[in-house]
Amino acid sequence: MSPPGRRILAASALAAFGILSAGIEFIASFYRSFPPDPAMTFMVTLASCLAWGFTRAYPRFSLSHRMASADITLSVVVGDLFDQETHIVAGFTDTFDTSVSGEQVIHSASVQGQLLRRLYDDDQLRLDRELSAALSTATPLTKESRADKPHGKLARYPMGTVAVLGTPQRHIFAIAYGRMGNDMVTRSPVEDLWYCFNQLWDAIYRKGQRGPVSIPLMGSGLARVDSLDHENLLRLILLSFVAYSRTQLICHELRIVIRPEDVSRIDLIRVREFLRNF
Repeated sequence: MSPPGRRILAASALAAFGILSAGIEFIASFYRSFPPDPAMTFMVTLASCLAWGFTRAYPRFSLSHRMASADITLSVVVGDLFDQETHIVAGFTDTFDTSVSGEQVIHSASVQGQLLRRLYDDDQLRLDRELSAALSTATPLTKESRADKPHGKLARYPMGTVAVLGTPQRHIFAIAYGRMGNDMVTRSPVEDLWYCFNQLWDAIYRKGQRGPVSIPLMGSGLARVDSLDHENLLRLILLSFVAYSRTQLICHELRIVIRPEDVSRIDLIRVREFLRNF
C-alpha cells in the first residue's frame, strides 16, 4: 500500500473506532450487562473499523473531485467508455482509418473498433461518410501512394485534427493523436500529446455545449505511448484539461474512463491525492 493509502487507512480506522467505542460506552451506561462478551465485542469492533478503513483507502470503482476554482468536476471511472451517457472522445490515427477487416489496419478491440461495432453497428461506410463530412474543412498534409501504404486510407491529416461526429446530444470527438505507419503500426510520440489534447479541448469548447465528456486512457493501448505508464497518462490528460480550463470553460465534467483490466496498473490513492491539487 502506498504511503497516502496507509495514512487514509489509519485515520479512517481510528476515527471509526473512536465513534463505535463512544457508542458502546454510551449504551453500557444504561445496561450493566452490555456488552455481553467484551472480548468478542472488541474483535468485531476492530474488524469493522479496519474494513471501513480499507473501503476508504481503496476507491476501486470511481473518484470524483470538484475543482475549487471552477464549476468543474473531474471524475475517474472504472467501466466502459460506450456506456457513459455523455459526449465521448475516440482516438484515431492521422489517416482516420476505420477498417477492421482481417485486423490488418485497425484492431477490432481498439476504441476505433469498438466505436464502429457499438455505435455504428459495423456500418463502416456510414462512419466513413460522417468522417469525410467532418473533415471537409481540414486540409490533408500529404497523401500516400497505394504502393507505399498497401492497406487503408491514404490522406494524412495534421496531428491533433478533430472530426466531430454524432449529434449535438452526444458528440463523438474523433482526434488524430497517432501516426499510422505504412507498416500498419500506430505510434504516438509523447511530445505530441499535449498539443493534441489542447486541440481536443478546443474542439469540445466549441462544439460540446459544456456537456459532460468521457475520454478513455488515450495512449495506453495500441497507440504505443511506451514512455508513460497508465497513471502518468491519466495525469497528463488531467493536467492538460485543467490548464486549458484556466482560460476557457470546456465542460462541467470531465470523466476519464479506465477499463477494468487496467485498473490494477493505476494507484487510485495517488490519483485521488493528485486531484486534490486542483
